[in-house]
Amino acid sequence: MDPVVAGLVIVAVGLLLCFLGVGSVHLAVIASGFGLGWMLGDLFGASQTTALLVGVLGGLVAWIAVAFVFKLASFFIGIVTGAVIGAKLYGTVSGDSGNWVLAAIIVVAVAAACGFLADKYRRRALLWLTTIGGAGIVLGGLGRVSPDTLGFLRDPSPGWEQVVSFLAWAALALAGWLVQRRLFAKRLGITRGEEPATR
Repeated sequence: MDPVVAGLVIVAVGLLLCFLGVGSVHLAVIASGFGLGWMLGDLFGASQTTALLVGVLGGLVAWIAVAFVFKLASFFIGIVTGAVIGAKLYGTVSGDSGNWVLAAIIVVAVAAACGFLADKYRRRALLWLTTIGGAGIVLGGLGRVSPDTLGFLRDPSPGWEQVVSFLAWAALALAGWLVQRRLFAKRLGITRGEEPATR
């Protein structure tokens, strides 16, 4: 598969999660599952086609799993999106070290923490998690679209690349947070100047 096409698909999924994730549980589940599958495949050196296939299967499995345990949907979305965030965090901090044990510890720890936060604070946590996870997916996709100029967004080298990658991730997540708060204010229970309702 053409790297640019693969990168654009990944960017599109990330944008959906970052800017529309809290608007639909189904969209958030599928996009998070796709992002998790793709990021893990990418972190462990799978080919682009394989990483996309793992992403599609991840989205499908996540959606089916949530359909069976819909009462725990917030917790499950939190876990899957948290795993996406953990994978991006590992990739940003460690670059291309290939330390599988550290990757597993970070991904599992962040996924578990995000799952519990999503279960406890539901809408508020899901708003943050979908924007942060979606932004991470977008940056990974941009790194694939233009590896010569933007490749550092996917695999930053220690130093300035890590700082710029992290700042770009934070800025895009903040933009997604602002857009979702405005688009889904009613769903989030936001009235002028208020924080989202927790339940």
